[in-house]
Parts: sequence; structure tokens; C-alpha cells
Amino acid sequence: MNHAVSVTDAAAGQADASFAEITARRRGRLRRYLFQHPRVTDAIVVSVYVLLATPTAVESVTDGAWPAAALLAAVAAALLFRRSHPVPVVAAVTMLEVAVTLLHPWGSNVSAGLWFALYAVAVVRTRRFALIALALSTAPLALLYFLAAGGPLDGRLPDTSARTPENFQLIASLAVGIIITLSNVIATVIGISVRQRREHELEIAAWAARAAQLGSVNERNRIAREMHDVVAHSLTVMISLSDGAAVVVKKDPQRAAEVLGELSRTGRAALADMRRVLGVLRDESAAGHAPREPLVAGGNLAKLLDGFRTAGLPLHYTHTGQALPDEAAFQLTVYRIVQESLTNVLRYGRSLGRVDVAISRDGDTVTIDVADDGKGTVGAGGFGPGGFGPPAAGTQDPQGPAWRPGAGQGLPGMRERASIYAGTVEAGRRIDDGWRVHAVLNCNGKGKQ
Repeated sequence: MNHAVSVTDAAAGQADASFAEITARRRGRLRRYLFQHPRVTDAIVVSVYVLLATPTAVESVTDGAWPAAALLAAVAAALLFRRSHPVPVVAAVTMLEVAVTLLHPWGSNVSAGLWFALYAVAVVRTRRFALIALALSTAPLALLYFLAAGGPLDGRLPDTSARTPENFQLIASLAVGIIITLSNVIATVIGISVRQRREHELEIAAWAARAAQLGSVNERNRIAREMHDVVAHSLTVMISLSDGAAVVVKKDPQRAAEVLGELSRTGRAALADMRRVLGVLRDESAAGHAPREPLVAGGNLAKLLDGFRTAGLPLHYTHTGQALPDEAAFQLTVYRIVQESLTNVLRYGRSLGRVDVAISRDGDTVTIDVADDGKGTVGAGGFGPGGFGPPAAGTQDPQGPAWRPGAGQGLPGMRERASIYAGTVEAGRRIDDGWRVHAVLNCNGKGKQ
């Protein structure tokens, strides 16, 4: 079974991969290793907690309070599941920490298990949930020390010498309660910060994927537009030329040879344009791949007009004002608008007596007018006397309109091209007979891309 991968999916996948590489480089070697090996991170967390809890466990066993050591071991075991079950782990660690405090209140690891448990909750749950978990897990342990002056921890300080102030119990209890609260808050805030950073990275990755998809769609539209212009123009001209050559080959062999030569040049030009357009789909490593820069159309406009004259259009061209800008993309836009307009004249025009192409520049404004005096209708088709151009009045197209290539994308394509340069394209019937295309471009203005 063949599994086809769309251009959009491929582009989005490449964007995701590129962003993942950037994120991995930003993490550094150590953080990248720990991120890629979560079990190693879990083992380090448990090892740090065991290191902090070892003095308390040794003291509790020495004092005969061995259940405290067992509870500390239970906290260490629970931390192994903090990644997969963060909420049950923070609840279990809270209860175990309270029990250990009641058995051995002045240990060196007070609330250390909560640091890692609260961090795990803050990383995977919302900020509100993390703060609620912080309050519910910190309150029992902190309050236990805040009430220690006259409560269950009274008189159980590790060192009560004669120099100990009378209110030392209260001061120590309040200090420990505050330290527990602040340390838990710090652990939770770090977890929230990590979560926000990861969410930000995901948002940027999603944006990169959407940008890649949009770029892919735009590129496909550009290729489709170029292919339409190349194929529609070239086939229309080539069909007219070949039909004309077939008619005049016996009457005027020299004229037929000229027509066949123009037919050959049109085909080669179309092939070169198609190679250029499709060059963006080739692998960059392939030898001899087609260049991606726009077709330099400034010098080809005259050839384009000559080709249409050979195909039978009574064409007249005028240019007023300054020359067109040297920008290849702008010249290509003008070229394609003129090409598409004349192709439609050749394809649909009938009883043509004159076709005028006028290009004028006034400052940054470039105006393109293509007008004919024919009586054609869109989709009418046909060719003229001698096989060249549209049919004359009273003649019939022996092949019918079906051979005329076109998919109704010409006018939308021209408007898309014009919008790139903050321009407009209007097309419609003239007051008298004929059809007119009027385009206005701003050579220094950029519209939607």
C-alpha cells in the first residue's frame, strides 16, 4: 500500500523538526540528555531526596522511632511515580510528611518530598490547580509547626541547654513553618515557569507549522497560476499556428515555414517556462536543477507580441512614460497580465479588426490596457480565415470550442498578481463591440502576499 504524504504535511513536519532542533540546542547538552531520559531524571530526584532524608532516618532508628524511617522510604518510593501520577503522589507525600514530622519533628528533610511532588503537579496541571495543591499540601505541615509552641512538638527540641531562650520553641517553630511555606512556593513557581515555557515552545512550534502550511499553499497557488499561464497561452497559440500552417502549406509554403518556426519557438519557450516553474519542486542536491528566480520578462514582451501577431492577431502596441522597473517579479507580473489578456482574445475573440495593447507609467503607477473590437463571447472559441486568429463573421469553427484550453482561472490569476503590487484588474465589455482588460499596478507598493 502506498502512503502519500501531502506537500502541506511535509512542510509542517519540516517546520516541526527544525523548531525541535532549535529547542534542543537551547537546552544544552546536560538538560537535553535529562529531557530525553526521564527515568534518569526520576532516579536523580529520588537519590537527592534519599540523601536529604538519610540523617533523619539514622536519627529516628537510633532514637527507637523506626517507623519514621519506614515512612521516609515510602516517600522516596512515591516520588518514583510523580511523573505519571502527580496528583496522587502529592497527596500521599503530604500525609507521609505530616506523619514523619509527628514522629521526628526536627529532621533535616522537612517538606523535601513536597518540593519534588509540587513541582511535578505544577508542570502538568494548570496554574490554578497548582496553587490549590500548594495550599492544601503546605497548610497541614506549616500549621503543625506554627502551633508547635504549645502543641504536640513542645519540649522536643534537639538541644535544650541553659543558654536557650525561653521563647526559642516558638521562634524555631515559626521559622520552620515559614521556611516550609516559602520552599514549597518556590518549587511550585519553578514548575509553573517550566510549564509556561513549554507551552510557549508548543505555541511557537504550532505557529511555525501553520506558517509552513501557508507557505506551501501559497507556493502551490503560485505554481498553479504559472502553469495555467504557460499552458493556456502556449497551447492556444500553438493550436492556432498548427491549424494555420495546415491551411496555407499548399498555397504559401514560405509562410507555412514561418508559422512552423514560430510554432517550434513557442513550444520551446513553454518548455523552458515549465522547467523554471517546476524547478522549486526539485531536490536542491540534484545536478542542474532549475533556478528559482522569476523569469526576466522585460526583453521577452516584444517576442510575446510578435508571437501573437504571427498567430493572427491584428496587434498594435504603445508604451508611454518611463520604462518599467528593473525588478524581475514586477516585469513578470506585467508580462503575465498581457499574456493572459491576449490569450483570451485569441481564444474567444471573433471578427477582430484591431487589438490594442497600451502600457503607461506615471511615477509609481503602471497602467495596462488590452482592448479588442471583436464580437467574441467567453467560451465561443473558433479560429479565423486561413487558420489564424478568431473566426470571421459567418464562419464556423470546425473543431468546436472544446479544443480551446482554459479553466476559468485567467482573470482570478491576473487579480492575484496585481494584488501583490497593490493593484487592481477590471475586465468587461466595451461600450461598443469588443472586450477590455484594465490593470493598474503600483511598482513600489506591496499588497497581500
